[in-house]
Amino acid sequence: MIRLIQSRVIDIGANLAHESFDRDRAAVLERAWAAGLSRIVVTGSSAESSQAALALAREHPKHLVSTVGLHPHHASEWSADLSARFEALGQNREVVALGECGLDYFRDLSPRDAQRRAFVQQLALAVRLKKPVFLHQRDAHIDFLPILREHRSHLADVVVHCFTDTRAALEDTLALDCHIGITGWVCDERRGAALREIVALIPDDRLLIETDAPYLLPHNAPAELKKSTGRRNEPALLPWVVKALAQLRNQTEQHVADITTANAQRFFRLAA
Repeated sequence: MIRLIQSRVIDIGANLAHESFDRDRAAVLERAWAAGLSRIVVTGSSAESSQAALALAREHPKHLVSTVGLHPHHASEWSADLSARFEALGQNREVVALGECGLDYFRDLSPRDAQRRAFVQQLALAVRLKKPVFLHQRDAHIDFLPILREHRSHLADVVVHCFTDTRAALEDTLALDCHIGITGWVCDERRGAALREIVALIPDDRLLIETDAPYLLPHNAPAELKKSTGRRNEPALLPWVVKALAQLRNQTEQHVADITTANAQRFFRLAA
């Protein structure tokens, strides 16, 4: 595995509980460490994946932590019982944030009123647990922003993960003192063209990086490397997100690695 940078970096969002990793999860982790990662935040997006993410964090306490949350695609499943289950899971020290939660009007896999209800109640849960939130927003800024604005002052901290929205949405989000998570979307010169034009606007102290593995394979990674992973994204490819950001922000790769690592340590309260 190619190592592009000298210091360690942190992947703030990887779906390592996804079934595509069942056959080679141990090898995926070894490749991540070889590529220069020090920590991975394993994303919970349903009751099952949140439990599995916590189990993985317990198996690898030096390198993995987890989140617990209900993705807007599954918002119809929200219930009092699920809320209580998430609250219990969220009290574990390995769980460093609530989420992935938010709104997704691009696919609308759950009714929008159900999405909004689950989103609001998970924000309230994060407040009770005094933990930051890991948020999803796609084509829903018009409803997402006022909900977030209403709750922001009570939340420990906020990252809008896998940001792919407009300059106006970025400015709105930053105005609420949120962090911005950037994925391999920024490596795609076609789909990520609009994002590539605005990533330099993100202040150094608000930038975070992630793979969102197994999704969003970085287009700038060498063809043979992408082929070797079966065109499945994995944490070892995070340095290619660093590479794209450095070019677009006119910074060194080392600088991007250093600031995003420091930001992740502070945001998730991780030991250096």
